[in-house]
Amino acid sequence: MAPKYPKHCCILLSLLLFHPSSSSRFEPQQSDSAAAAPAPDSEEVADQLTKLMLFNDTPRRKLLQTSGAAVFFPPLKVLSNGKPCIMFQARKLSLRYERQKQVDLTERAFSPHKAIDTTQSVCRQDKATLVMRFGDVDDLRGLSIRLQLSNTFYEASGQWWFSVDSVSLLYNISEEAVFNASEVYAPSSSSYHCMHVSSLERYSALLQPRSEHARRWTITFTDFQIQAFNVTSGRFSPVSDCTTFLTPAILMGLVTSLILLLVLAYALHLLVHLKHIERDDERKAHIYFPQNPEQSERCCMENIADKDIA
Repeated sequence: MAPKYPKHCCILLSLLLFHPSSSSRFEPQQSDSAAAAPAPDSEEVADQLTKLMLFNDTPRRKLLQTSGAAVFFPPLKVLSNGKPCIMFQARKLSLRYERQKQVDLTERAFSPHKAIDTTQSVCRQDKATLVMRFGDVDDLRGLSIRLQLSNTFYEASGQWWFSVDSVSLLYNISEEAVFNASEVYAPSSSSYHCMHVSSLERYSALLQPRSEHARRWTITFTDFQIQAFNVTSGRFSPVSDCTTFLTPAILMGLVTSLILLLVLAYALHLLVHLKHIERDDERKAHIYFPQNPEQSERCCMENIADKDIA
């Protein structure tokens, strides 16, 4: 059975096969030895064409298979009555105990080929718990990560807000490290997103260790996104992005504003002081240099009388 080639390959093959006959009209007649040379076989031309196509396609394949490229996994979904009630996604999830080797749990958590155990997760109207059970990871036995979330109505804003209350690491059956996450919150109608939700100071430390034991651990979620309430159609709702108050840009803006306020206050102080000096000068001028001639003559006569008496 003859091999099948794409349409553009057949067109190029036909041009190669008919090229000698078509070019003879414009080129001078070749010698007898050249004319007697056998024409290339169609199978050889097809083989050469196939090799050429594979050679041209090789660089693109290598670019797609570059090692170390970021892999974006689909979000993790927790189902309740056949419908997703919790959605969670992160580009990278890593742990480290003191100065030991970093443990990357990204593929274990989000790869569709390695379904993670989330059967202990709970979905309610006011509370939600996401439990990811990884099993044995390196020296950690029965490793689990648990995220506690709550949904609260605030009368001041007139809407529901959800928050991630804590993130817990459970391992070796009885060991637990708990981190508070009170700064991770968003409206219930939205999903929460932050580039880094971590216990490290260089990432704003949104996760605060609750105990001395938890301080030995560092946990980092990169490109963190979660929604545990009002999940519809299996997709994230519009994003409510995190905003750290003391970012470098905001800090520089505050310092600049403070400097400008100090300069303005000093300028106002100088202006008020100058006006006070002008008023004092006007008063002194009226006292020592009266503008009324009668007053000046009376002042001079009194001075003369005082001298005569003396």
